[in-house]
Amino acid sequence: MNSLCRILSFCLLVLLPAARVSAHAFLERSDPAVGGKIHSAPEAVRIWFTEAIEPAFSSIEVFDATGKQVDKKDTHSDRSSRSLLQISLPRLGPGTYKVAWGVVSVDTHVTKGDFRFQILP
Repeated sequence: MNSLCRILSFCLLVLLPAARVSAHAFLERSDPAVGGKIHSAPEAVRIWFTEAIEPAFSSIEVFDATGKQVDKKDTHSDRSSRSLLQISLPRLGPGTYKVAWGVVSVDTHVTKGDFRFQILP
């Protein structure tokens, strides 16, 4: 049993660094914030990821409470940061909005997710 524990410990020590090397681009922060409640409508949704992304293969979509897409369909990257992706918004009214995103990181891994934010009256 003791030798089995040593073998498993050794395997974990060897595999954990490899898992870090092949990391995916995960959401680091966003504006508006994940689950945020804001008083004025944002002009855009900005998402920063944990690593550089490939903008040509990445997207953000914003939906209102009825499921209607309300963004300007212009997902684009930022020249100053390869980990920032954004999309423009029209003037939105009060309500809850869902942001769905999908990105391909520079190491070709795909990640997807979504979050909500609320514009208060």
